[in-house]
Amino acid sequence: MPTIGVAVAIPEPWATELQDYRTSLGDATAAMIPTHVTLVPPTEVDELHLTEVEKHLEEAAAEVTGFCVHLRGTGTFRPVSPVVFVTLVEGISRCEQLAKALRTGPLDVELAYPYHPHVTIAHHLPDAMLDRAFEELSDFECEFDVEKFHLYVHDPATGWRPTRDYPLRAPASS
Repeated sequence: MPTIGVAVAIPEPWATELQDYRTSLGDATAAMIPTHVTLVPPTEVDELHLTEVEKHLEEAAAEVTGFCVHLRGTGTFRPVSPVVFVTLVEGISRCEQLAKALRTGPLDVELAYPYHPHVTIAHHLPDAMLDRAFEELSDFECEFDVEKFHLYVHDPATGWRPTRDYPLRAPASS
């Protein structure tokens, strides 16, 4: 049964910058995980239902307009989870709304933790490395428009790979 995820990809040059940083900390999983904001966490889906999932994603995308994301500074889920991340200072509620819309119907999944949009930069590393990431990227900042989200499929050998884009509805002209 394939494992899928749905996420907003971080655009270049920031995607590579953050992924390279994560790799430099010794996070062995970094090369297999494109830099992203998760909307639907890893979920096993029967291949027979993949078409239904894709239709659901299309319909949800058609109902949501594009929006801006502004990333700035760092945060952590410690002590609950050994994760350091770049925080969203704009686009939080829009990611929350989109994630909620996506996690219905065939993707009605139970979350292990409350949804909190973020960009992981260090995960399952020694505390000293997590502290380092928290400090070194505390002044990281970028802004970008979210015009689509992506369906990812996990391959044990190559990691998470985008398989399809879902364009959001264009904002109304003023």
